Amino acid sequence: GPELIIADEPTTALDPTTRVQITELLRDLTAETGMALLLISHDLATLQTVSDRIAVMYAGRVVEVGPTGRIMHSSLHPYTRGLLACHPSRIAIGTRLPTIEGSVPAPERRPSGCAFRDRCSMAMETCAQSRPEMLSVAEGHWAACPVAASRRTS
Repeated sequence: GPELIIADEPTTALDPTTRVQITELLRDLTAETGMALLLISHDLATLQTVSDRIAVMYAGRVVEVGPTGRIMHSSLHPYTRGLLACHPSRIAIGTRLPTIEGSVPAPERRPSGCAFRDRCSMAMETCAQSRPEMLSVAEGHWAACPVAASRRTS
């Protein structure tokens, strides 16, 4: 009877049928027992079907957090938007899959300020000066980005 299950990439490299079975098992376990599930994954489809809230991390820091539907459909942080834009389910067949230019900085070589700024097309001077704070952008939705904060929604 654990109160929390931590599942790190539980569906990675699984065939679609097994992926669905694991997802359903996790969803049923949490519903039946009331336990919490911390799911660590790059699998956006799984996150969307299993989670209530999503926290997006970049270079070891949370950059956006909010309800699953809001993150999946109204994300504001440039990294989250780029990550979602790269997902195959959002690309028309025959269209080239977009990428996020550059690469994640090594922990010992993170730039000052926002770690994503060297890859961000919206980076401003302030992004180099200090690490952005998590700012409320909507009810229950936060993002660590001054550009995202300027787009606050209700």
